[in-house]
Amino acid sequence: MTIRTVDIRTLALVGQAGVGKTTLAEALLHAAGATRAKGSVARGSTVSDSDPQSKRMQHSLDAAVLSFETRGKRVQLIDTPGLADFAGRALPALEAVDAAAVVVDAVAGVEPATLQMMQYAHGRGLARFVIVTRIDAPGAKPEAVLAQLRETFGRELLALNVPADRGRRVLDCFFQKAAPDGTTPDFGSVESLHESLIDQVVEVDEALMQVYLEQGEALELDQLHDAFEKALREGHLVPVCFVSGESGAGVDTLLDVVVRLAPNPTEGNPPPFLKGEGAAAVPVDVVPDPERHVVAHVFKVLIDPYVGKLGILRVHQGTLRAGQQLFVGDARKPVKIAHVYRLHGRETQEVPAAVPGEIVALAKIDELHRDAVLHDSHDEDHHHLKGIEFPASMHGLAIEPERRGEEQKLADALHKLVAEDPCVRVEHQAAQNETVLYGTGELHLRVLIERMQERFGVKVATRTPSVPYRETITAPAEGHYRHKKQTGGAGQFAEVFLRVEPLARGAGFEFVDDVVGGAIPGGFIPAVEKGVRHALERGALAGYALHDVRVTVYDGKHHPVDSKEIAFVEAGKRACFDAFAKAAPAVLEPLVNLRITVPAASQGDVAGDLATRRGRILGNESLGGHRVTIAALAPLAELTDYAMRLKALTGGEGTFTLEYSHYDPVPPRKQQELAAAWQGRAQAASE
Repeated sequence: MTIRTVDIRTLALVGQAGVGKTTLAEALLHAAGATRAKGSVARGSTVSDSDPQSKRMQHSLDAAVLSFETRGKRVQLIDTPGLADFAGRALPALEAVDAAAVVVDAVAGVEPATLQMMQYAHGRGLARFVIVTRIDAPGAKPEAVLAQLRETFGRELLALNVPADRGRRVLDCFFQKAAPDGTTPDFGSVESLHESLIDQVVEVDEALMQVYLEQGEALELDQLHDAFEKALREGHLVPVCFVSGESGAGVDTLLDVVVRLAPNPTEGNPPPFLKGEGAAAVPVDVVPDPERHVVAHVFKVLIDPYVGKLGILRVHQGTLRAGQQLFVGDARKPVKIAHVYRLHGRETQEVPAAVPGEIVALAKIDELHRDAVLHDSHDEDHHHLKGIEFPASMHGLAIEPERRGEEQKLADALHKLVAEDPCVRVEHQAAQNETVLYGTGELHLRVLIERMQERFGVKVATRTPSVPYRETITAPAEGHYRHKKQTGGAGQFAEVFLRVEPLARGAGFEFVDDVVGGAIPGGFIPAVEKGVRHALERGALAGYALHDVRVTVYDGKHHPVDSKEIAFVEAGKRACFDAFAKAAPAVLEPLVNLRITVPAASQGDVAGDLATRRGRILGNESLGGHRVTIAALAPLAELTDYAMRLKALTGGEGTFTLEYSHYDPVPPRKQQELAAAWQGRAQAASE
């Protein structure tokens, strides 16, 4: 049965790890009659966490799409990971929903992920709800958490319901205007909370406000609906709901809120689609109309060893049907949609079609990739969704297969991991002959290594990667080399004169051909450039590639018989070495921005430790719950053991993220060490 777009509700459950998002999802499924028994994280029986790793860790490691029917509507929930290392699997969910439900623990209150997800959701123009869970847990303080939320995010956060009987049940404050007789809320009053909500909603509609204020009329819920949705769209209202996923208190009320107040696809802010690239990109309208051209966005790719590639997408416009032919991005050759699947955890149900607002999956289409746009008209061939800024992947492990001969198998596994997770990066460091797997943290990398073995059958050996040092020059200089070689009847001859000069940091490499009069024939200039690039890769001081250099070839000589390409490659390379030695070469190291969240009592110890690592404190920010976030700048080379050290300093309560900042020269003593080590390796190789 095809559902109407206006009957769809789509939300992402986001927030800190351990706040009970998966438990809440299970409670909602059970209350809606979608499951016979409520799944348990501890028993590994939840619909969301179906993979072995998530069950072992008792934490969601991937986003799961859940779909169920209730009260005549279809609800699509995306349960997301809360661990900071898995942001690359959580954030794409915000591209597929109309509302973000930020889940907060009634014991812990506002945590780092609360801040991040509220900001990300606001940046995407999503309606936001805050769901305070575990209201009946020991130490729960829902009233204090509501005050903290309003202090942190503003007066727009208002309680839509309120706990009663110490969190054993919940009283509605929007649909009801007063508490049932004899019922006392745990804080506030239903009447005052209801009045605050109505006051906030009518502020976005002048006509409604006039009726409310001047005529003193009680407003019916139908009158408030459009204004309520407008308040959500504009961020003028962020409703706060209270619930216990464990006991079920407030779950039915929350389902009612989702069905009656969460926006359907026609009520949310339009998805931020753009046409064109870079500064030339312009917004385009994509309308949730089932009769228009198809526009769908792939927000997630899953590669299963048995099923193959599964592209999970949201239909934004038009109707996607099995048997249809669609284009992927700007491809000129269409792909055929053989089957369309509705998702519920790991279960799939084949459906004939999907209308705007639906989340479905397509299988075994190699052309699909995360962030791809599917369409059936060349008018949409350059449409793309405004991108999400993912955390930088700066934690690395050098990897190689434990068994020889499995290099290709490893390469295939890495390709699949990169396709699934936008925060996975793989680089081959030619100078060190290392393949480095990058992720957002130590845990992220550990899960990836386990996944390679369990899902793709590749066991790898790991080690700390070499620091990606660079070299540059700090002064201009000139270089010259004459290459002359005679072997039997064949000879080689080339002579090159060139200048080198430093460029601004981050400018890269620039090659300039300034030869006049045919001193070096034009056909040999590419060979000179090839030799120059070889010299840049080798380095001048410590064996690291040179960056931010302009090389200008201005003169030379050739021989009509003996000049060959190989001769000019060699001459260009040697002339560069000659110039680099005179140009005050320097080794550069990567510096990273750190954001470290620790208990306030540990702040001094953490700051002192950073000083020993050549780190510099840039500032700090006080959070709720006696926690503080420290912003710092530090050399990447000094942070190889930082995860373990931070745990020791904070009793396991410290977390951190890092992202690349820039390159700076290493201290003179460190440069001498690196140069000496390179010379030692070169001497050992020659022997």
